[in-house]
Amino acid sequence: MASLSGKKIAFLATDGFEQAELLDPRKALDEAGATTIVIAPKSGEIKAWNMKDWGTTVKVDKTLEAANPNDFDALVLPGGVINPDHLRIDPAAVNFVKKFVETGRTTAAICHGPWTLLEAGVLRGKTVTSWPSLKTDLKNAGATWVDQEVVTDGQFIFSRNPDDIPAFSRTIIESVSGSARQGAAA
Repeated sequence: MASLSGKKIAFLATDGFEQAELLDPRKALDEAGATTIVIAPKSGEIKAWNMKDWGTTVKVDKTLEAANPNDFDALVLPGGVINPDHLRIDPAAVNFVKKFVETGRTTAAICHGPWTLLEAGVLRGKTVTSWPSLKTDLKNAGATWVDQEVVTDGQFIFSRNPDDIPAFSRTIIESVSGSARQGAAA
């Protein structure tokens, strides 16, 4: 497996992130040698949503206010319904995402995570996947929605749900390590 030694990867989340969609990719990226940093609008801890009820808490490493998009090699946007719904109405979160996308670096979103990208106005002309309920939102934003385990379009990586996490994590690792073909559709 490719090494991510020396790579810094941001996870942008807030209360209500889907537990598996942050913890599982983070574990895979950490195991590949990356340094993962949880960024949130507030300091302290954020609380996960675990399928049908509240889950564990995760320590916030850096607040949005203190985070610089240029400091990271990749950005991961976990889903859950609550998390991205709050982030997409937070101007600081939307601005962070927009500025990160402008770096051209790997930007990955799973489940409802693309909502924040949609709000940042960066999905027009992109091929994406997501939780099925976002299909119309994404199409209305000018994206092409497909039902696939992983979709890669340029710097973007998308997956649908927790079942896709192994492939989602693998694709992020390949992209950040430089072992993926540039612009290849998965």
